[in-house]
Amino acid sequence: MKIVYLDSFAADQGEPGWAELARLGALELHPRSSPAEVVTRARDAEAIIINKVTLDAATLSRLSSLRYIGVSATGTNTIDFAAARARGIAVTNVPGYSTPGVAQLAFALLLELSSRVAEHDAAVKRGRWATAPDFCFFLRPLRELHGKTLVIVGKGAIGSAMERMAIGFGMTVIAAAVPGSSTGGDGAIGKHRSPLADALPRADVVSLHCPLTPATDKLVDAAFLRRLPPGALLINTSRGGIVDEAALVASLQSGHLGGAGLDVLASEPPPPDHPLTDPKSSFADRVIVTPHIGWGTAEARRRLQKEVALNLAAFQR
Repeated sequence: MKIVYLDSFAADQGEPGWAELARLGALELHPRSSPAEVVTRARDAEAIIINKVTLDAATLSRLSSLRYIGVSATGTNTIDFAAARARGIAVTNVPGYSTPGVAQLAFALLLELSSRVAEHDAAVKRGRWATAPDFCFFLRPLRELHGKTLVIVGKGAIGSAMERMAIGFGMTVIAAAVPGSSTGGDGAIGKHRSPLADALPRADVVSLHCPLTPATDKLVDAAFLRRLPPGALLINTSRGGIVDEAALVASLQSGHLGGAGLDVLASEPPPPDHPLTDPKSSFADRVIVTPHIGWGTAEARRRLQKEVALNLAAFQR
């Protein structure tokens, strides 16, 4: 079997790690592939492995040998499923491999917005503490998480891990119903989930852990943000498209939203003039943006590499 991995770099960061996959066939690794290179590189492939490469109907129609698409990620929104189904092409993904790391980063963003560790460290290293008149100094008021309310939108594996962390910090957790979804993280229809409209006014923090679907596209819009109490925090380690970024910027500019911790944006990488990454914006000190790194701990990437191979082996059997 000819196996072509079209964009391996995100998962392996240039390091060896695909030995198990290579044992399943003739493996051809490409760190990155532009849209113009996809058909040329995958023309004779029976199996394609992708991370973020787009496989639309037009592309799939030109890959006559293709029988299998393995997504080395959780999200599968870059594939035209109808076209793949019509051709009898199997599609797999790897859910769950990054749960601990994404939940860890989500809580790290919340802790940084609350305790401002990096901000104070930078000030100390600029000499601020050495010249302070007192034994301590504060750049801004700090927040305790104990006693605060966290609303989780999407209580699957990652949302549930976030809940366990929050409870450990003494927070109250509300699992909010996700539009378009009929099942909670425990598999029960609507069990233990609060209507979103009821949950948001009670939130000190909202953390997003739902998939990007037509029902959740720009879910966090101006109306969503207006329902939050003044000063509330927003954490997004899910998908950038869940947030209406213009509405988010407006809420930050007005001062209604206390801050945002984001590991994802609607366009990745973002344009150079993106307002949420502008260090000169009026709200820059209330926004933390990391470059979609929550999924990519060393441990998670090793799990991902193993599961990609196991998925293809299962298909071959």
